[in-house]
Amino acid sequence: MTKKIFFFLLTFVSLSMSAQQKNKVASPDGHLSVQTQQEGLTISRDGRVALQMPKIGIEGTTSAPSFTFVSKVKADYQMLAGKRSHCTNEANEYRWTVGEGQSMVLRVYNNGVAFRYEFTNLNGDLPRELTTYQIPEGTRRWIMQWGDGAEGFFPMTTTYKTRPGQSFSGVWRSADGWNTRWGYPALIQSSDDIFVLISEANIERQQSASCLYNEGELYRVVADQNESKVTGAWHTPWRVAIIGSLGDVVESTLITDVSEPNQLDDTSWIHPGVVSWVYWAYNHGSNDMNIIKKYVDLAVALKLPYVLIDAEWDTMKDGYTVEDAVKYALDNGIKPMIWYNSSVGWIDGAPTPKFRLNKAEDREKEFAWCEKIGVAGVKIDFFSGENLKNMDYCLDLMESAARHHLLVNFHGATIPRGWQRTYPNLLSTEGVYGAEWYNNVGTFTTKAASHNATLPFTRNVIGPMDYTPCAFSDSQHPHITTHAHELALTALFESGLQHLADRPESFLAQPKEVQQFLGELPAAWDETRFVSGYPGESVVLARRSGKTWYVAGINGTDEAKTLSLPLSFVKGKQVTLFADGEPWNITTLKNKPASLDCKPRGGFVMIIK
Repeated sequence: MTKKIFFFLLTFVSLSMSAQQKNKVASPDGHLSVQTQQEGLTISRDGRVALQMPKIGIEGTTSAPSFTFVSKVKADYQMLAGKRSHCTNEANEYRWTVGEGQSMVLRVYNNGVAFRYEFTNLNGDLPRELTTYQIPEGTRRWIMQWGDGAEGFFPMTTTYKTRPGQSFSGVWRSADGWNTRWGYPALIQSSDDIFVLISEANIERQQSASCLYNEGELYRVVADQNESKVTGAWHTPWRVAIIGSLGDVVESTLITDVSEPNQLDDTSWIHPGVVSWVYWAYNHGSNDMNIIKKYVDLAVALKLPYVLIDAEWDTMKDGYTVEDAVKYALDNGIKPMIWYNSSVGWIDGAPTPKFRLNKAEDREKEFAWCEKIGVAGVKIDFFSGENLKNMDYCLDLMESAARHHLLVNFHGATIPRGWQRTYPNLLSTEGVYGAEWYNNVGTFTTKAASHNATLPFTRNVIGPMDYTPCAFSDSQHPHITTHAHELALTALFESGLQHLADRPESFLAQPKEVQQFLGELPAAWDETRFVSGYPGESVVLARRSGKTWYVAGINGTDEAKTLSLPLSFVKGKQVTLFADGEPWNITTLKNKPASLDCKPRGGFVMIIK
């Protein structure tokens, strides 16, 4: 009898372990694992829980999650702009058959997970997704309250109990007054050395973007308005969670890894670059030919490739037209870009030109004209959120612009979700609370340094960010960051079109070394490495272009701070250092320093050749 009981228990344990192993899937290197639960998933790194997902599936799901291995997935592609020119990644792909014609595809990468829901037999309305993330109270998190222009702060907090601030489209409150709607990306610190960045990727036709709505600790993925009626096949965008150390998060290309490959046959005309930009200094557009000339002349003096002719160019003064401005730029060897109002968001009282891009025939005519007169790209502003209408409109704009060899910069728009891989003419997107806010309210003055030291861990991880950095003088509201802090932002923040904020007089008053730095600054990188830092406190990144490294760091606090510089991976000893001084300390060093002292809200940038 005892032997029979022992045999039964051994068999039961063996079957239980087998079932557990069947419902546990892993990354190629084995460090990341996903364990199925009753209705959800637990994602662990090296045996420690990184992210709980108590609910997955589609409304009406009755079966418990159970994944079957499908194949190994490899990404290997080139990027024209971004944090890395050659991107590689691999994952194990699994599938859970949720119901008839419904499945969940899960990819487990070494540095995160991506999943989406796929359907083969829809007949009408789109299904409702149940994906839910749990962020326990007491967990450190950096999440932006949702707004249709994605322009907000990422304050560190340990609770969901946050009072809502005013967004451009109102606020979302729980019954007891807490904010309940949140934008991507969301950064979570699961333990001392495990971080999770939640976002999404690869928005396609018939898809809206999503955001997070919370009830207490539970944050549910909710797609924005989408009236599509689908017959046959359809899938959601990829839901993405980057998981690992801070370095793993910052260096990750997972957003583009799961996005559709480049759709353009010819990309030889696409060139990232630095742009001279009028708005910050004047809080106004570009209807004054004399001011436009100043910014073209600045681009010539600093050897910048681009100038932006901003809003209101259709109302030029003194008998000039925008074609005169374009010709002046081209005659001086500078490539001009021009601004448009998308005319779906802010319209009444907003700057012009309006309603030139909304209809397909008008858009083609306008972009053909741009190409004919020599415009290199377009900045399109004031979208109205993340619904199907806005997402399809953005796709229309990128595709039409590409047909006419026009670069694209979206402003007043949602965050990047991998389009920069699919449409490499999209070189930048705003979707960030950037330096132009010195024009609007006084809030930014005291918050900028900490905010700047948070963005490399949050918003800029997922794609190019048109923050418009580098202001040595003041706009309508003052800045209290140091000159070296401001210069560091140009290399710290990644954007395929890097718009410089300050006025010509200020740039041309800086030392010749600073002017030369700006003229040689890359806007695309071959490699990006995290060096040191912590969100909101400090950050040091090293970016490589060819054989030259740019190491940039900032202090996000109001106290002096020493920043650590473990740079053994950087080859080269010829070092030019721009550090905090009165206002500058520019030196040439024989060796890389192991650390650097920064003033309160200070910074530095080194060029190592």
